[in-house]
Amino acid sequence: MLEIEGIELRYGAVKAVRDVSLRMEQGELVTLLGANGAGKSSTLKSIAGVLKPARGTIRLDGQDISGLSPEQLVRRGVAMVPETRDVFPDLTVEENLQLGAFCRRRDTRGVAASRERMFDLFPLLAERTRQPAGTLSGGQQQQLVIARAMMSDPRLLLLDEPSLGLAPVIVDRIFEMIVELRQSGVTILLVEQNATKALKISDRSYVLSLGRVAASGTSDDIAARSDLKSIYLG
Repeated sequence: MLEIEGIELRYGAVKAVRDVSLRMEQGELVTLLGANGAGKSSTLKSIAGVLKPARGTIRLDGQDISGLSPEQLVRRGVAMVPETRDVFPDLTVEENLQLGAFCRRRDTRGVAASRERMFDLFPLLAERTRQPAGTLSGGQQQQLVIARAMMSDPRLLLLDEPSLGLAPVIVDRIFEMIVELRQSGVTILLVEQNATKALKISDRSYVLSLGRVAASGTSDDIAARSDLKSIYLG
C-alpha cells in the first residue's frame, strides 16, 4: 500500500532525514521508533504532503505521491494526527468533527455514519458535542483529533506521538483505541515514544537513528534485540 524509497528531507540546509526506506501492506500497524531528532515526525510529514522530499520517492498504491499537496492526499485516503493535538479551541467538538469531514461534505449520509462510528469509539465526545474543544483535557483533545482525522474516512492513518504527555490510564485507553481502529481495517503508521506499548500492538517496526533506518523487522524481533536500547537512544 505504501512504499518509501530513499527519501531525503530538509529544513533549509539541515537534513532531517538522510536515507529512509520503508513499506507497509494494507491493514498493517507499523511503528516508527527512535530518539528525539531521529526523523520520525519528518517522515510522517512527508507522507502527508507537508514536507516535500529533496530526494527519493513516496508511493501509495503504486502511484508516486511525492509532490502532492496535503489536501490531495486527504482525498486519496491519507490522514495525519500531529503530536501537537491542534484542536480548533473556540469551536465545539461537533464543529471540529465536521471540519474533519470537509473533503467529503457532500456525502451527508456517509459523514453522518462516520460521526456515529466515532461516537461509538469515543463515547466521551458524544457527551460533549457542544463543548468548546479548547476546554477539553489533554486526553480528551487527543481523542478528538484522532476522531477528527477519521472523519475524512482514511485508509492510511498517520499517528504522531498519541500518548505524549498523557496520564498512564489515558495512555492505556489511547492504545486500545488504536487497536480498535486497526481492527476496523485502517492501515496505521505510528510514531510513539512508548516503545514497549507500541511494539506490543504493532506488526512490524522500523527504528530510526540520525535520519536513517537503523533496524527493522517484526515487532517481536525488534523487542527481542539486545541492542535496541542503544539504537533507540542513539
